[in-house]
Amino acid sequence: MATIIFICIGVLFNTFGCIGLIRLPDVYNRLQSATKCVTLGCCSMLTGVIIHFGVSDAGAKALIAIPILFFSSTVAAHALIRGSYHFGTRLSDKTVKDDYKEAVK
Repeated sequence: MATIIFICIGVLFNTFGCIGLIRLPDVYNRLQSATKCVTLGCCSMLTGVIIHFGVSDAGAKALIAIPILFFSSTVAAHALIRGSYHFGTRLSDKTVKDDYKEAVK
């Protein structure tokens, strides 16, 4: 039962992440949505795999994949957002505050 719960939570996070990629206004919000989708969705599904298969080859691979996926997706998203900002990609008109502008000075 726990396996099904974790995999369903992962599918929901991935679905919400895909909806966020379509609905959000600018590249910064879309990358944030994609990062949450990968880290929370895929890591939750991999946790379900670990619970289902236990200590086996599939469980060990899932256990190794979780920290790799977590760290690589967050670092990649940060690099993409920073590069987009330095390249001059504009924020949405709905953006209230630009905290990074003050940090770059």
